Amino acid sequence: MMFKKLPAYIRSRIITHLGLALLLLFILLAAGTIGYRIIEKWDWLDCLYMTIITTSTVGYREIGPLSHAGKLFTMGLILYSVVMVAFIVGYFTKHLVESEIFLFFGRKKLEKHIQNLKDHVIICGYGRIGSFICHELHQAGMPFVIVENNEEVLPEIESHAYLFLRGDATNDDTLIRAGIRRAKALVASVETDADNLFITLTARGLNPDLFILSRAGDESTEKKLLLAGATKVVSPYKMGALRMANIILRPAVVDFAETVFQKRGLNLRIEEFLLTSRSSLTGKTLKESKLRERFGVIVVAMKRPTEAMLFNPSPEETLHAGDTLVVLGEPKHLETLEQIIK
Repeated sequence: MMFKKLPAYIRSRIITHLGLALLLLFILLAAGTIGYRIIEKWDWLDCLYMTIITTSTVGYREIGPLSHAGKLFTMGLILYSVVMVAFIVGYFTKHLVESEIFLFFGRKKLEKHIQNLKDHVIICGYGRIGSFICHELHQAGMPFVIVENNEEVLPEIESHAYLFLRGDATNDDTLIRAGIRRAKALVASVETDADNLFITLTARGLNPDLFILSRAGDESTEKKLLLAGATKVVSPYKMGALRMANIILRPAVVDFAETVFQKRGLNLRIEEFLLTSRSSLTGKTLKESKLRERFGVIVVAMKRPTEAMLFNPSPEETLHAGDTLVVLGEPKHLETLEQIIK
């Protein structure tokens, strides 16, 4: 199990040298067997037997009287085998110690990185859904840490260089080590609804202000998760069924949504921006901000902290600090707008 936790290049090097050691051992046995056959003219099985008891230094009886050449050959065989065995044992002892040191300092470095995280996302469960979420967060540059208890998927997580903790996400100590009190959000995406419910309860108790997104496999579990403290609940099966129905009923709408949200086809993207008191747009109306004229973007919706989402807001709507703008446009224009808003 420790071997699997090592990086691929270290595992490859150990396997290569193990193959070399086995090759040297084979050469030693072959050379000894052939040598006794040539010198002493013994049977092949007797020659192999003599080679093995000689190289292993067990001291069993000899097959027969040795000639002077046979004695010299035996002494050379013993010396060579002792040196070779010492080299192999020393080499693998060295790598064993190095591996333990690597894993120890690797864990310390990982824990230090996690301790320094702030406003990050905790992903509980690196399954089919969790792995996709991690990929999207990584692409967006959002810091996150994975909590996973299944050792079989840990090598895959390490291959992507994601931060992770091995542990049970339903445990308070595990979530505390993942920095839940400093986190921005938590995603409960383990396989069972019962575990997601327990994770939600635990997380809400540890951080009352945390945004909690929970996965629900059964529609009847959604209300329980919301009562347990989940901010939002997503049912992948329900969403998948709705999408399939919409592909049949509204194919153009689905194509447009996929273009915007999956970043394919047209060069369009939809983003949200939080206005602060320092933003140059604060205090202006949408008409006065001239977002469309200056940046070529469309304000699709506006969300105020204490009000419901306002779709297609009027040009006379005033922008206040704390408002969230949902904007559609080209990536380069959205990046420019982000700088202005900040």
